[in-house]
Amino acid sequence: MNPALDSYYSRNEVSNSDLGWLSNQLNPRPMPDPTNAFKFGSLIDAMLTEQYRVNYFKRTCDDDQFTPEEFGTAENMKRAFMADDIARTLISGADTQKVMIERKNLNFEGIDFSIRMRCKWDIWRNDLGFGGDIKSTTATTQAQFEAAIKYFNYDRQRAFYMNMAGSEKDVLIGISKKNFKVFKVYINRNSELYKEGYHKYITLSFKWWRLFGETK
Repeated sequence: MNPALDSYYSRNEVSNSDLGWLSNQLNPRPMPDPTNAFKFGSLIDAMLTEQYRVNYFKRTCDDDQFTPEEFGTAENMKRAFMADDIARTLISGADTQKVMIERKNLNFEGIDFSIRMRCKWDIWRNDLGFGGDIKSTTATTQAQFEAAIKYFNYDRQRAFYMNMAGSEKDVLIGISKKNFKVFKVYINRNSELYKEGYHKYITLSFKWWRLFGETK
């Protein structure tokens, strides 16, 4: 693994992934094995935001080896992303893989509590005051991608990130690994997507605090 990635994931602040782990412990449900999806998602993220991690001759990302088919799919997804005017504009000049760490003061149904939290943005535009996340997806339509957002709790992730940054808006960019279409979902604090995600985020944060305290 990339040493920078390893140092980030070994920190003891609570991340959105940690809240996801807690959610799965409290309310188990059938989910696909995330190992291959995470590995492939890391490849397309690196191609777009940390190209030094990718060896195009060996078809590797860090220590992960990919088949010619997998690597070719990722390259096609990268081309689709960069061919999209909005996606290309957002990532141009962005602070990619931007880490934010903060002790958040939160309130759940009138109870104040604090948790040390961290997140890492795929795209953060300090000049615009917002950012977003890049998702590889099997969805082939906008409607399918929007359904995946709720199923995989991307709404909670975006509420988490928006609250870390204090940003008023956000964007999810999905790249289909099936037909290479690019889907965009815009979020603001008045949108139902944010409100539903925030409810998941604050509820799990409170449960984490009650069970474990301020850190991992």
